[in-house]
Amino acid sequence: QGRLVESGGGSVQPGDSLRLSCVGAGFPFSGAAFSWYHQAPGKERKHVATIYSTPTLTEYSDSAKGRFTISRNNRENTVYLQMTNLKPEDTGVYYCHRMNYATWGQGTQVTVSS
Repeated sequence: QGRLVESGGGSVQPGDSLRLSCVGAGFPFSGAAFSWYHQAPGKERKHVATIYSTPTLTEYSDSAKGRFTISRNNRENTVYLQMTNLKPEDTGVYYCHRMNYATWGQGTQVTVSS
């Protein structure tokens, strides 16, 4: 089971950056794989990035590749999503998910507008 808590969202202008965090608790963090998802208002939740544990490989959606970087710090039980060159279409709620488990965070809101 366990739980995930996202943070780091906010309201920014196009071209700005944000760093999202996802803190896990209640499960063996280091062996888990995680994904970030984005849900725009009124739309389906879509995959953004994934980070595995052994080895620590990463995957990105086409829209995220080149702009976003997923990383992890197992000592801190934290997964990060560094978001750069943000665009208005990046607006929405970002969720952290523990792969293969029904474990999701509550989400953190990102708003990109001028």
